[in-house]
Amino acid sequence: MRIIIKPKIINKYNFRKYGNLISKKYKKPTQINNGYALKFNNLSNIKTSKNSGSTRISIFEARPRKFPLKIDMLEMHPAGTQVFFPIDICSFIVVVAPVNKIPIVNQIESFIVPPKTGINYKIGVWHYPLIAIIKSNFLVIDRKGPGKNLKKFKFVKENIIIKR
Repeated sequence: MRIIIKPKIINKYNFRKYGNLISKKYKKPTQINNGYALKFNNLSNIKTSKNSGSTRISIFEARPRKFPLKIDMLEMHPAGTQVFFPIDICSFIVVVAPVNKIPIVNQIESFIVPPKTGINYKIGVWHYPLIAIIKSNFLVIDRKGPGKNLKKFKFVKENIIIKR
């Protein structure tokens, strides 16, 4: 079975079943530090404490992917959310499928995330690893701790292709 998926522009409505967008665009700021800073508060709900987990912050240096890109697997994190926020000004692509025991092929979607915007995957959302369009750095916030927080699903018969 051959499936071609073209990424669509992400927005907070079409992505909400997978997680949320992290962006100043959707929040009204509060003035702090005697007017020298604006605070955009509560941008995302990061959940990492399941099974005695804690929060880890990392930087991923991502190399650009080549397109068309074959999607041969998806992964999910059953015990914590996962944030990807670009440090560099760049767009990136996400490939996702709803929470389920295994990913359902005809429910796979792809989105283009614009510059200065990050995403937070909900617990259990199936997703492809980071897809950078250009060499770029990402702040990644996720769970560390006891228990298994990574499940992978390998596609065997499906030929899933992402075209830009």
